[in-house]
Amino acid sequence: MLLHIFTVLAGFGLLIWGADRFVAGASATARNLGVPPLIIGLTIVGFGTSAPEMLVSGIAAWDGYPGIAVGNALGSNIANIGLVLGTTALIAPIAVNSDTLRREYPLLFVAMVLALWLMSDGYLGVLDGILLIAGLFLMMLWVVRIGLRSRKSDPLQQEFAEELSEAEMTTPIAMFWLLIGILVLLAGSRAVVWGATEIAVAMGVSDLVIGLTIIAIGTSLPELAASIMSVIKGEHDIAVGNVVGSNMFNILGVLGLPGLIHPFTLPAESLSRDFGVMAILTVALFLMSFGINGRQGRINRLEGGTLLAAYVGYMGWLYVSSV
Repeated sequence: MLLHIFTVLAGFGLLIWGADRFVAGASATARNLGVPPLIIGLTIVGFGTSAPEMLVSGIAAWDGYPGIAVGNALGSNIANIGLVLGTTALIAPIAVNSDTLRREYPLLFVAMVLALWLMSDGYLGVLDGILLIAGLFLMMLWVVRIGLRSRKSDPLQQEFAEELSEAEMTTPIAMFWLLIGILVLLAGSRAVVWGATEIAVAMGVSDLVIGLTIIAIGTSLPELAASIMSVIKGEHDIAVGNVVGSNMFNILGVLGLPGLIHPFTLPAESLSRDFGVMAILTVALFLMSFGINGRQGRINRLEGGTLLAAYVGYMGWLYVSSV
């Protein structure tokens, strides 16, 4: 058991470092090619922070553990809102000023409705996977369109420009780190899946629960680190934008891959319990960060504490239901 725990922890470390190198290399390459900072932030950075979830789910499905894949997708979205934004808002209230970010919220809801419709028959097959992956590409195209039409004064654009200017590198070096990031992500994903499945067998719990808890928390660590550093720097819109973008990638990409690789019957509780919790937290995030009655969107410490408490309560619910 100690070896399995160490393997999972080491895998998480590789995922965090690999995701950082992947995002840095891909972002620098795109910037050197003249891609606007906002487009880089909305697409490459969003994809990079979700790369751990996508690779873990893909490898888990390939190895015949689809419960880990769906648990990772839903659990990561729940962790991103409850754990990541809840913790971040406790450190410093998060103000949301970006019109670009507000235009992304409808995309997140559309992605959720699409996923719910495809999952409602209790089966995730190849066609479902194709539709979800197609939705991912359409979402990225729409996000690029939003970014191109955004005003230069949009706070999110300014924050991304400042963030990217801090990590300039030549194209050959950027591509080197991009490749290293991908290889390290693959190694970390393999380590996490192997260790987590062995822990699930040893503890006698389902791979769905392992995906919702250990793996979801571990693969959400890049978002947690990025959001905390963003609010410390005063880049509040990036803190929320990372979560919104990552959640869209998780719903469409992380759920879509298992359907393509290893079609499977969904655990009943993934719809009746986990998808419902994810939807409720997503609506709560919308109400907090969009702003009600014309007020500026802001996630204060009380709201952050509520999100974190909801996440702790959900973890308790999983524990009670699995013993």
